[in-house]
Amino acid sequence: MAVALIWGSATAGNARPSDATPGGFERAAEQAAAEFGVPKEVLLGVSYESSWWEANDGRPSTKGGYGPMHLTDTTSGGAYAHRPGEGPVDTTGTDDPSEHTLQAAAAMIGVAPRTLKRDELQNLRGGAALLASYQRQITREMPLDPGSWYGAVAHYSQASDTTAAGRFADGVFEAIRSGRQRVRKDGQRVSLPKTPSVRPTRSQLASLGLRTSAAAAVPECPSELNCRFVPAAASNYQVSARKSNGMDVDFIVIHDLEGSYDGGISWFQDPVSGVSPHYVMKADGSEATQMVATKDIAFHAGNYWVNLHGIGIELEGYAAQGPTWFTPAQYKATAALVAYLARRFDVPLDRKHIIGHDNVLPPRPARAPDAHWDPGPYWDWEKFMALLDADHRLEREAGGAESGGNIGIGQAVTIAPTYGKNPQTVTVCAPTCRTQTQPSNLLYVRTEPRDDAPLVSDLALRPDGSAGTNHIDDWGSTVVWGQEFVVADVRGDWTAIWFGGHKGWIHNPAGVNTRLAPNARIVRPASGVKSVSLYTTAYPRADEYPRGVPASEQTRFNVYTFPQGQAYVAARTPVDADDFFPATPTRPEVVVTGDQKYDVIQYNRRLAMVNTAETGR
Repeated sequence: MAVALIWGSATAGNARPSDATPGGFERAAEQAAAEFGVPKEVLLGVSYESSWWEANDGRPSTKGGYGPMHLTDTTSGGAYAHRPGEGPVDTTGTDDPSEHTLQAAAAMIGVAPRTLKRDELQNLRGGAALLASYQRQITREMPLDPGSWYGAVAHYSQASDTTAAGRFADGVFEAIRSGRQRVRKDGQRVSLPKTPSVRPTRSQLASLGLRTSAAAAVPECPSELNCRFVPAAASNYQVSARKSNGMDVDFIVIHDLEGSYDGGISWFQDPVSGVSPHYVMKADGSEATQMVATKDIAFHAGNYWVNLHGIGIELEGYAAQGPTWFTPAQYKATAALVAYLARRFDVPLDRKHIIGHDNVLPPRPARAPDAHWDPGPYWDWEKFMALLDADHRLEREAGGAESGGNIGIGQAVTIAPTYGKNPQTVTVCAPTCRTQTQPSNLLYVRTEPRDDAPLVSDLALRPDGSAGTNHIDDWGSTVVWGQEFVVADVRGDWTAIWFGGHKGWIHNPAGVNTRLAPNARIVRPASGVKSVSLYTTAYPRADEYPRGVPASEQTRFNVYTFPQGQAYVAARTPVDADDFFPATPTRPEVVVTGDQKYDVIQYNRRLAMVNTAETGR
């Protein structure tokens, strides 16, 4: 009864904060620590590393963790509709104990699991109880010295290998030794005073019986780059063994931060963000920071299957502020890194594999309006690909194809406007709206061959079929340098391409904005197939997953069509249907490979997947 009076219970609706007065969270943490014999510094350090002391209104992280102690709760038995890095986690998962620490903690303190999700006081108690149970397993005693809790803290991470567990514990003890201060979203200021005298007992890590894993001790960068390694938050990526485990790297994805270099790195170190790239590039080209080992899966593309096969690079800068953010030094440094990665992972140097975030379809149609469109219209793809020598190589492969020339229906063309001679007008609203006209990497796609014709409509963005706009974030009616499409018609200065299920027209006088692509691989609906299904991912069939591993949902983009009579350009080689599940303390990592193959096609501004069983050439 006394416990109930002290700790209260959850209220319906929003998560319940510790209280509205300054210091309420700290007092709650102090009481929880004292109740279960955990040093207060350890409890606050674990909470800081797990959630930055936030309750997040009772919402789960992308790892399925709740509250300031990030107690996990997933339920086995359904298909994965959401995967890590794609947004809100769903309520499905495996039966592994590492995914159900909330239930274990609830049983220890005698409180319903749903209460721990929404009442941060009970959440703190549950986390303290778990830490105490882990400590007893290691030392069979409850020491007052925070450093003697290193093994329990490493265990709390639920990591499956010594590298990840040690990284989490090192982060906690760095916070304890150096101190931390933060103002929570509810206005409370929380402090963890520095205690530099604490010496963590790292030898306890060996007692956990975890697998060993090679860490990225030094950054994976070409010798000409000034490169360092700063690890992202452990919850913002998954430990893997690409490509030795059979998972190929097929894409290198270019992003921009919409912010500063240091601010971006700090954000990716925040477990609340739920995202991370592999690399961050400074605007002046003077430094690169690797945050996730290339063997591991960073959450950067907003599409888990693309994350499985991608390496993400974030550029310091803003997509809407023009080319001044993308300096020559940044182009050169990024090109050096991409060339290095492409050699290591056999990634083709073309725009079906060296892509922008704007080329990645979101995992579900409902997410299309929020899909990212970076690096934006002012990233000079022509300049960048030339630095990779890809432009010259493609010309050699195409037999010296140049801009212009005779364009015929059914041929493939590469979108190739000269950046400096391609001014385009866009509307930028941030927050007031203005128009700006300057050199750009894009062309507008219209419904008819005339300048005043409406822009094509993307039904994922506009279910009512209304016309597209020239707003800078309206990606549904533009094509970008380097993309390849099949010619559907030619009228005067206008060329029609098959684009997003439509015949879309681009202004192309004398072929100045395109280049013939005679070696492009063109796919069409197979005989007898009325319309090819389009997907955002390439997962195996549900019956191909082993027992105990939930099938991921292979999402069909039903608003898009690929009917008979249309044709699209595909990557040179189809990809296997596959999926991945990271190792847990009781199970090694799982790679699931299906017997189906998918073509990655240039469908509109973004890439889409089509089953090769439905297509022909």
